[in-house]
Amino acid sequence: MLHPLLLSTLILIAGSVHAADELQPFSFAIPPKYEQANATRAECAFPELTIPENAVVYAAGAYSGRDAGFQIDGSGHAATQFDIAVNSKQRPVILMLGAYEPTIWNIGWSEGTRIVAVLASGYHRQVVAGLAKSVPVLISSYDNKGPCGYYYIGKENNTALNPKARALFGRAVELVYPGDKKGRIVVGDPLSASEQLVTSSTTPPESYRDMNAPLAGEAGLEEAVTKGILRRSTDNDLNRWVEQMAIKEADRDIPPIAGQGRPKPRMPRMHNAYVVLKPFTYPSGLFGGNSACFIVEKGVSLPQGDNGHSTVYDFNTMTCRGPLCER
Repeated sequence: MLHPLLLSTLILIAGSVHAADELQPFSFAIPPKYEQANATRAECAFPELTIPENAVVYAAGAYSGRDAGFQIDGSGHAATQFDIAVNSKQRPVILMLGAYEPTIWNIGWSEGTRIVAVLASGYHRQVVAGLAKSVPVLISSYDNKGPCGYYYIGKENNTALNPKARALFGRAVELVYPGDKKGRIVVGDPLSASEQLVTSSTTPPESYRDMNAPLAGEAGLEEAVTKGILRRSTDNDLNRWVEQMAIKEADRDIPPIAGQGRPKPRMPRMHNAYVVLKPFTYPSGLFGGNSACFIVEKGVSLPQGDNGHSTVYDFNTMTCRGPLCER
């Protein structure tokens, strides 16, 4: 269990290292909105890095962290976030971070801790927030075709870690710290009740938000309703669908049923349904309980992006696509 200290805003350390950076308390709340790109290197190397002999390599990560509520790339997946608290006063630290989903690695450290370098990898985009300007970072993911290939970290089968660590840093990974959906990991020594952490304000997590992408999940749908792109569906929309399907199926070679006549199309099954009124891009995260149904009005183009587990009823073609369609 993480120390309660991680759950509150921590106090700024006066006179801490990296004086050229603007340091602030290491908080787990997302700061105000910023916009900033993330750079990658062209080779799998830290060419100007001098590694102390007593440096230790720690790895941390998981398939995904906690939902950040916005996107940082074009994958259609909501970004996840890990908050990494590094506490290693006796030995300089090299971090190897890895996640499958697009991920923000938000880093803070204790007074006396030195972070030497960071390698972040995964399938989708990976970015690092909160580091001092002097710390070199190498990003290598599947999506950016990074020079070091890609990996992500789990509780087992981390076979890619040691070969990469030895090639880049001349030593194996000493410990792996698996993360969870809460996205908080302490790397190094346990934190005491009086420990204070800082982070750099140069690259806050929100600086990586893709401002052209909609908000994720339900928030993205409600934003589209506010903008008049979507509206909530009514029973009238379902009845219109049944009427149009009856017209479409009028010429089908189906025998009548005794006492009922020609069978009528079934009422469509809908969950969390919206009518698409204007060009629309699906927000990320429409999976499981966050899925929806979309009724595309005639004359409106099909939405773009990944509909996830959502169902789409298209009045232009009178076709249905998704898990709730009648087979």
